[in-house]
Amino acid sequence: MAEFNELLKVLRREVPSRPVLFEFYLNERLYRRACGKKYDVSTPYATMQTMVRSFAYYGYDYATVRGSELWFSNGEEQDGRTISLNAGHCIEDRAGLDRYPWMDASACDYSSLERIRADLPQGMKVVVMGPGGVLENAIGLVGYDNLCMMLYDDRELVGDIFEKIGSSLVEYYRLCARYDSVGALISNDDWGFNTQTMLSPADLREFVFPWHKRIVETIHAAGKPAILHSCGNYTMIFDDLLALGYDARHSYEDKIVPVEQAYEQFVGKMAVLGGIDMNYLICSSEEEITARCRRILEQTKERGGYALGSGNSIPDYVPDEHYFAMLRAVKEGKW
Repeated sequence: MAEFNELLKVLRREVPSRPVLFEFYLNERLYRRACGKKYDVSTPYATMQTMVRSFAYYGYDYATVRGSELWFSNGEEQDGRTISLNAGHCIEDRAGLDRYPWMDASACDYSSLERIRADLPQGMKVVVMGPGGVLENAIGLVGYDNLCMMLYDDRELVGDIFEKIGSSLVEYYRLCARYDSVGALISNDDWGFNTQTMLSPADLREFVFPWHKRIVETIHAAGKPAILHSCGNYTMIFDDLLALGYDARHSYEDKIVPVEQAYEQFVGKMAVLGGIDMNYLICSSEEEITARCRRILEQTKERGGYALGSGNSIPDYVPDEHYFAMLRAVKEGKW
């Protein structure tokens, strides 16, 4: 039975009464398996219903959903197998910024967040994710190489681009957080590679982090927890990360900081969500996966602030049986 209050305990760095699951998103195969003939992504509301059915089926206390149609399109679709950080780059200069057709976050349709209340199982909430993040969307619109050069050539233009993106995201989260169906909100924004941050820590502090601070403040003003989903090496910005005020962080890789070690870094400061490395989920045996999951649950059960899940998500190349091996540790978990 879904009980969002158990996830809420985790986000408050408290000890839940049972093991709790957390995942950013699953995959179409798993969604279809959960929904059967009711699988439907033909409209935003139907997609939201599908997410609720699927997450409830697999034992989550929430479902991740999009709040509205807000998007920052660069006009180029990538197939997901190989993604270039330089694709699109539709803003190259001041004229490009002025021409770009910015969507108005306040004019978007958020009504599905009200309608979904009737479809939520008792005790369940939705967790709203963003349409990409502050840095992600800047890279998508400018191109990574171009953004790096622009930081040298025209920092005022860089600031204006981040202002347009950041202010739209702040408004998006403000509007989403108003709904009773929403239990928490995720700010999803990748900041780094395996070895370092995408921009220098100084540039992140100038252009990116102030907007995240405002996003957190906006979510907290509505009385909701704020979750950060961010891939990449965070070791050189650890103190900055804590200062932003997020209640929890999601996305961990063994080759950066294994989740068992990350938990010891964050415990008492910020909740840790997921962390079972995706490569480990793919390559390890079912028995190894379940055993590792049981160990991290044992490590965290007395101190709280932890929910079990993957290091990032469950794309379709993760074998279903390996995903179920992770779930098994929670279903069989005892406190």
